[in-house]
Amino acid sequence: MSSPLYERYLRLQKRRQRMVLLSRLAVLAAFLGLWEFAARWGWIDPMLTSRPSQLASAFRELAFEGSLLKHTWITGWETLVGIVVSMLLGTGIAVGFWWSTFASKVLEPYVVVLNALPKVALGPIFYIWLGDRYSIYGMAVAISIIVTIIMVESGFREISKTKLKLMESFGATRGQMLRMVLLPASIPYFIATLKVNVGLTLVGVVMGEFLSSKAGLGYLIIYGGQVFQMTLVMVSIAMLALLSALLYGVVNLLELLARRRYHHEG
Repeated sequence: MSSPLYERYLRLQKRRQRMVLLSRLAVLAAFLGLWEFAARWGWIDPMLTSRPSQLASAFRELAFEGSLLKHTWITGWETLVGIVVSMLLGTGIAVGFWWSTFASKVLEPYVVVLNALPKVALGPIFYIWLGDRYSIYGMAVAISIIVTIIMVESGFREISKTKLKLMESFGATRGQMLRMVLLPASIPYFIATLKVNVGLTLVGVVMGEFLSSKAGLGYLIIYGGQVFQMTLVMVSIAMLALLSALLYGVVNLLELLARRRYHHEG
């Protein structure tokens, strides 16, 4: 049976969590209210900024037509594929660098240069090489894979060398050390990389849709800007925010499951 002091501590923690949630909602409500009244009272031009009531109306109209869900699904699927591909390829390359110190030293400068290269400059190349559809995936992977390599490889270097030396002294192969120690111990680094890649990959997808797509939230933003429908642009941006929050929530769920399975500390 827990002590009264501990129960009081738990109550305070729950109260603090509720206060944080209510404060977040209050900040959002205040922002939307200020935006709405500023547009109604003429402080800002609603033709340029739209306003929350127009966004709600446009959201209902697009949702009823089904086009908003369609474009959101396309962007979400492209982002998910980009995350999976970049994580698999990036982790594979990081493992190769860990496996061969020589290869790591030879290729590390090229990884640094590719990381510094503005990826938007690769858009026309991807469009010519991959076409209007697959160039979006190419852009998404190009933005996130280098960060994946760098973060995962850094995580490998942080793993205790004592454990690896101990396994080596028992005659374990590098494959066994990788499977039994390195990869399970690197779960927190994989999760951290996933959290970064959610934003990076979504940026890559939207950039790709800006350049070549005929569907997706990026396409809606470009189309709305071309026909000067700022409400459509704002609705698309709001859906991007909701999509990123959903993906981030999925990563947090994976983190919780990984902690329970591998007993990593938060």
